[in-house]
Amino acid sequence: MFETPRRSATVLNAWSGSSEDLQQQAQLVSPVSTDNTGKKKKKMKPPQRSVSVPQLFALEDAADSEAEERRTGEKCQTERDAEESILRGIFKIEKKSCDVELRASRLVWTPIQPETPTGGSKAGMLLNEEYVELKEVFAVKLKRRRSVGQQKGGTLLGITLFHCVKKGKKLKDHAIHLSNMSEDHCEVWFRHFKDILNGFQNRPKSLKVFVNPNSHRKEANQIYSEQIAPLFKLADIKTATTITEYKGHALSALKECDLKEFDGVICVGGDGFANEVAYGLLLRAQMDAGRDTDSIFTPVRAPLPLGIIPAGSTDIVACSVQGIRHPVTAAMHIIMGHYQSVDVCTFSTHSRLLRFGFSAMFGFGGRTLALAEKHRWMPSSQRREFAVIKTLTNLKPEECELSFLPLKNPKQEAQKTTRSKLKRDSSNHFDNEDQWQSIQGLFLNISIMAIPCLCSMAPRGLAPDTRLDNGSMSLIAVRNTSRADFIKHLKRYGSLKNQFSFPFVETYTVQEVKLKPRSGWADDSSEENVEFDTKRTPMISSEKNYPWNIDGDLMEASSEVYIRVHPRLITLFGVTTEESDDSTVKCSCI
Repeated sequence: MFETPRRSATVLNAWSGSSEDLQQQAQLVSPVSTDNTGKKKKKMKPPQRSVSVPQLFALEDAADSEAEERRTGEKCQTERDAEESILRGIFKIEKKSCDVELRASRLVWTPIQPETPTGGSKAGMLLNEEYVELKEVFAVKLKRRRSVGQQKGGTLLGITLFHCVKKGKKLKDHAIHLSNMSEDHCEVWFRHFKDILNGFQNRPKSLKVFVNPNSHRKEANQIYSEQIAPLFKLADIKTATTITEYKGHALSALKECDLKEFDGVICVGGDGFANEVAYGLLLRAQMDAGRDTDSIFTPVRAPLPLGIIPAGSTDIVACSVQGIRHPVTAAMHIIMGHYQSVDVCTFSTHSRLLRFGFSAMFGFGGRTLALAEKHRWMPSSQRREFAVIKTLTNLKPEECELSFLPLKNPKQEAQKTTRSKLKRDSSNHFDNEDQWQSIQGLFLNISIMAIPCLCSMAPRGLAPDTRLDNGSMSLIAVRNTSRADFIKHLKRYGSLKNQFSFPFVETYTVQEVKLKPRSGWADDSSEENVEFDTKRTPMISSEKNYPWNIDGDLMEASSEVYIRVHPRLITLFGVTTEESDDSTVKCSCI
């Protein structure tokens, strides 16, 4: 009978082994010559191979390369070993079966290659390993198929991960579907994903939201309900929403609201509304700390971070801290817990606090906003253009006296402090009157900015030398000049040329500013048919009210205004934006 294949293979192996043994034994016996009986044949030495010097160097290089590859492989292996594997399983991703591995910091998946009839993988096909960083994941959900009207249950289809994707300056949400219909398998993975997401303590879990329904084209409510609220719900963020009904509503609510149950405050609107909410948040902090706002005081930091969803006509504050005017990007910064400390200015008169703010304009910027506010019945874009053209037509200088404390090199300041034994106050400013500088004359516009103020008309920013948290302000004083030269100066903001390279423009980096007007302000509407010589005639009126543009919100002051910058007084949801090469913001602040 025939032997079994296993037995035949054994016999064959045994036979091969016996043959090899016989050959080895035969080689051990030295052959004897017939001519020289009793004498053994001399053993022949193998010829030595000569190696040239270039070949020797080549061999050494090859050995070094092999050792380097071995070290690199060991390093990669060490990194893979250090990346602890938590779970491993099979899911279908984009209609491909994948080997999925959950590690400590990322989720990795590799497509499973089909086998060939011979048992191996297809030749020439590479395994493309893909991954997503777990720090970019903000939500995980069980994916189910439900019938119409069914609220709970349904057929399990798998797990869906939602993560943040950056495209240029925009942030968007993206979904990864892990398909597997096993309830037990998906439940284990889902529980591990939830534990990982709960470990990100810097992400907000509860937010207080204020929506201004009257901002810009009255789109704020729609933007929030259709684009922002679904993302907050997806990220399991609880929200308490207030739709404001009048100007100052958010300020009043923040004075009385219990903020301890929230992780942040969100405002949906334009620059003016953002200023109101920031002012309310900071004012509430001073009230809780017992600060006397009717005196020169050192303010305390805001207790909660502020998120700004851009829904206005300019959105300079949002663009400066987020790099782009995009509501979904702003929402993703909030969800992911991206924080940026920002400097804030205080505006006071007669030792009484008037406002907190990020930037201010006096003169042309203030009068343009005051005129626009009187024509609120007009559409926002038409109102803005009308106010700019009308103010340019009646362009008039303001007679002012500017006193400011320049910002100096910190090393020089430290040396000076050591030599003179001066003491710094809590704001790191010197109380030495000799350091103050003063200029006076006729000015068309004066800007004081603690942030870059990025916008489409100023790709580099209205104050390009200012950063969000460097503890300084940019003082930009535009002296009296002709209307044509002033328009040239304004147009420079929209190009990459230096908008300050005019003889009538002066710029300073300062810590404190005192602005004292010497002329009153009159309503433009009462002077439509009056001609002025802008070279010599300041605007004089018996009414001592001076309009200020504070972050797009109108403020009136009747005397000297004292401005101080306070480093990192508030935290905003966003990132540091050094430059803005491509901005989509429509700026109308000048």
